[in-house]
Parts: sequence; C-alpha cells; structure tokens
Amino acid sequence: MDQHAQRHGARAARSHGTVETEHGATTTARTPQPAPGMAGMKERARHIPPTVSLPIITALAFGLFTIFRTHTAGDKGGPAMLYGLAAFVVSGALGLVVAHFQSSLITETRAAAYGALFGCSMGWVYSLGGESILKSSAFGFTMGAVMFVAALYVFRTHRTREPHGLHRPHETHHRGGDRTHRLPVATH
Repeated sequence: MDQHAQRHGARAARSHGTVETEHGATTTARTPQPAPGMAGMKERARHIPPTVSLPIITALAFGLFTIFRTHTAGDKGGPAMLYGLAAFVVSGALGLVVAHFQSSLITETRAAAYGALFGCSMGWVYSLGGESILKSSAFGFTMGAVMFVAALYVFRTHRTREPHGLHRPHETHHRGGDRTHRLPVATH
C-alpha cells in the first residue's frame, strides 16, 4: 500500500491494490497540464468533437463567402462585414443544432435537414447579388436538392459509422415453412 495513504489511514482498493481517493487518500500521480502556447492549443483542439468543430469551420467559410459575395455586389467595408458576421452566426448556430440532433434522426430526415440548411443559405447569399426572389429561390431549391442527394448518398454508403446503426433493418420470422414479414402495428 502507498506509504502516504498508510500514514493517513486510507484503505487500498481490494481488486488492484490502488489507493481509493474518495476516502481522503491522495495519489502521487499528477494529471498532465497542457503545454503553453501552440502545443497547448493543439492538445485542447483534440478534445473538441467533430459535431462542434465542423459546423463552426463551415460557418466561418460561409461567412467569408458572404463577405466576398456582398463585396462583389457593391457593398464595401462595414456592410459586407456585417452580412458576413450575420451569416457566420446564424449558419453556425443552425449547423450546431443539426449536428447535435443528427444521431436521433433517421437517414432521410438527416439528409433533408442538411439539404434545407444548405439550400436556404445558398439561396440567401445568391439573393444578395441583386437577383430576383424567384431566381434566388430556384437556385436555393436546386442547391438544397443537390445537398440532399449528396448527403443521402454519403449516409447510405457509410452505414457502419451511423450512430444509430443500420436504417430500419427488416427481420423475417419463420412460421411453419413460409416466411412472413412482420408489419408495425397501427398507432392511431
């Protein structure tokens, strides 16, 4: 048993001979502190999950694209920066919401959520260039449909990485000698 723990009356754990810290004992091992500077930032960045980092990076890119689009449309300096900041904040918040709840959504709904977010964002940015509402809406709808198909393809071909497993696996039940599929019971 650890000498420090023995002096202070702490009990050793029965299974492995380690000191139980909840009874007042302290261990000699220290938790590593992050290094200062860039190495510390690199270590902290490893602990940020992709469901947080990817929406933030994507929103930053979208905000910069919005600044570029409004700047080329004629807005200079401050107004272009405000449009970019608004695009970053709103798309980042919505992206975080979609990424947070994506594990509870079925595949088609998840793809539709990503398609709707992308389509609305691209339609809005397209309208900032002075295009008509009808043309901007058609562009946003087209971009949303493209994102829906792309997301659906990615989600369907990478099923092993889906957090909720395969999409509605069908089980077959054998009765006698024939196979019958079990249908869900009506809920209303």
